[in-house]
Amino acid sequence: MLSLRVPRAFALLLLSRVSWVAADDVNYTFDIANDVVAPDGFNRAGVIVNGIFPGTLIQANKDDVLHITTNNILTDPNMRRSLTIHWHGLFQMRTATEDGPAFVNQCPVAPGHSYTYDIPLNGQAGTYWYHSHLASQYVDGLRGALIVYDPEDPHLSLYDVDDASTVITLADWYHLPSIGLTEKYLEKTFREPVADSGLINGKGRFEGGPKVQWARINVVAGKRYRFRCINISGYGEFEFSIEGHDMTIIEVDGVSHEPLRVDSFEIYAGQRYSFVLNANQRVDNYWISAPMEMHHDSDNDNLDGDNVFAVLHYEGAPDTDPKGDARKAFKKGDELEEHLLVPLFNPEAPGGATADHIIDLKFTEDKNDTTGHRIWTVNGLAYAAPDLPTLLNILANNATEMGDFGPNENTNVLKFNETVELVIHGSAGGHIHPFHLHGHAFSIVEGMSGPSNFINPPQRDVVGVGGSTVRIRFRADNPGPWFLHCHIDWHLEAGLAVVFAEAPQEQREGPQSLIIKPEYLELCPIYNALSPEFQ
Repeated sequence: MLSLRVPRAFALLLLSRVSWVAADDVNYTFDIANDVVAPDGFNRAGVIVNGIFPGTLIQANKDDVLHITTNNILTDPNMRRSLTIHWHGLFQMRTATEDGPAFVNQCPVAPGHSYTYDIPLNGQAGTYWYHSHLASQYVDGLRGALIVYDPEDPHLSLYDVDDASTVITLADWYHLPSIGLTEKYLEKTFREPVADSGLINGKGRFEGGPKVQWARINVVAGKRYRFRCINISGYGEFEFSIEGHDMTIIEVDGVSHEPLRVDSFEIYAGQRYSFVLNANQRVDNYWISAPMEMHHDSDNDNLDGDNVFAVLHYEGAPDTDPKGDARKAFKKGDELEEHLLVPLFNPEAPGGATADHIIDLKFTEDKNDTTGHRIWTVNGLAYAAPDLPTLLNILANNATEMGDFGPNENTNVLKFNETVELVIHGSAGGHIHPFHLHGHAFSIVEGMSGPSNFINPPQRDVVGVGGSTVRIRFRADNPGPWFLHCHIDWHLEAGLAVVFAEAPQEQREGPQSLIIKPEYLELCPIYNALSPEFQ
């Protein structure tokens, strides 16, 4: 049995490590409540940040320190009332406590309590987002964009405008709370719950619903725009294009890449693309198209996955929808081929053609013999969260070997600074599974298409895995417990995840040791004292 107490002497030792390098402090407050929102015209209570969906946009510069105070005001018994937040794509060097996944990196924030996430950005810049990481809670609305600017961006000469107006979020939206959806679909029909609508910048339509005004993105003729497109869905994948315009991709999941011109791109849950658009067309209105793919979409009569649009509006054009047929505006043309993306800096895969540690991961869909519920397994095991967060097990109990973790924690131990290659063997069934690795960006040395590439493979933190084998490579240079999971939230909820206990000894001591705050150590005692309905 793992201890749930942190020894006092241990706590005092860790608290002495708290220190921040001098930098600008950027402060945000998130009041997270069960507010009623209607992004597609259907009123429902959700888990909402500051009363809006998507949640408050976070903006900072690459050397800032973020301080995000989360006030848990949740009261609705039909949804989870505790919470955590993951800052998707941020490396969290020495701050693994702030990464967010419940029971991997922290205990949840209890109702009526607050926690401030303190995150030094350490020079990291790019397009990121945030979302709850407690079961399927983010499907209820706790999600939004996080942008980190680089005043010395190597692509700066390619665009004129890059601000809040150029952030584009793509989202699936459900009319029922996630807990009820899990019970209705995963546990009975063994299918993923299908959304009621797809949204662009928080606006969309469902079949038979009101004609909600499409989101409008404004441009001025002659200017060049850096748009940052983020898929904040729990399930949906999108194909994205803009009528009459091509796009030049310059960043992928926070990593700068050589400019690549495309007409459209697929974007899976959790992925991000920055692209440059030259507003060089006739002053008018143009369709932005993002048809959303959901398998089993016939399970929900509300959904028309092709009916996901916004409007690119040139200054001086009428305040109307474009004249043409929206469904004919999608421009397939030169669709992005991921293997053609080339990183701008340090393009070679870690270790070149060889790796120090190769881990095979085979995932399959299965059925729990005890409960009869649908599960997803990795190497035969469905991930199940422990009572004591993995991070505290490493720090307080000196967990160092694989045997120090429970069998269903699916935890692999990595040595500090070794080159790790993950061989992810795909699963039949039609889904593209977007696998996200916390704490790192990785090189895709073998993707779903294209040849193996160790010289200049694409680098990102979410990779699609279909029915074939995908190989990714990273260096274990960031001590911490890091989740690898499918970003289809229903699959994570059903067990499709593993954990990497990266450099356990270095997490505890030395120059890479983790920064621990008093407030962090209070999370578990407060949460564990809650009655079961609040957990």
